[in-house]
Amino acid sequence: MAKFILGRKLGMSTIYSQEKGALNVTLVECEPNVVTQIRNSEKDGYEALQVGLLKPKISAKGRSASDGKNQKSKIRNNFLKTREFKGEIKDIKVGDTLDISQFEVGDKVKVSGITKGKGFQGVMKRHNFKGSPHSHGHKHDWRAPGSIGSSFPEHVIKGKKMAGRMGGERSSVKNLEIVEIDKENEILFLCGAVPGAKGRIVEIVAL
Repeated sequence: MAKFILGRKLGMSTIYSQEKGALNVTLVECEPNVVTQIRNSEKDGYEALQVGLLKPKISAKGRSASDGKNQKSKIRNNFLKTREFKGEIKDIKVGDTLDISQFEVGDKVKVSGITKGKGFQGVMKRHNFKGSPHSHGHKHDWRAPGSIGSSFPEHVIKGKKMAGRMGGERSSVKNLEIVEIDKENEILFLCGAVPGAKGRIVEIVAL
């Protein structure tokens, strides 16, 4: 079964390695995830494991397999986020927990999350447009998008790069290496940047 877990982005820092020197890392706090549901091919048509990250006030320690079976009505209110991970399921029951002990230093992972929202932005920031020349005849027109259509078909083509809402979208980064694991504080050190703002929930899947 693949390794996966939900975590909370804490921020970025720099650590030093004798082999690689200074490394810019992202710290992700990965508290134990609770198995909330198991999908099987007979009933659902595919095999997957649904796990949930508990809210801060609820502890995952001491939960048994029977705790999650008869509390489906409460289970949605107890978790910040639940996520399904597809793969072969072996010897796992509803109520079991998954922690960072499944990962090892050197593992390559894919991290997915929601990027930072940047509000309504113009074409220069949103699409890296060059802008108009800063010369005579371009006053107040430096950051304008320019022409957005033509004489035919006399309407703006769908997908045209224009000003609009930027960020707040799902994004994934592959091949991030786990360079250190703090098992006591349940923190993974990932070499590189991770999508999202501090405190946002991210999904970590081993490649």
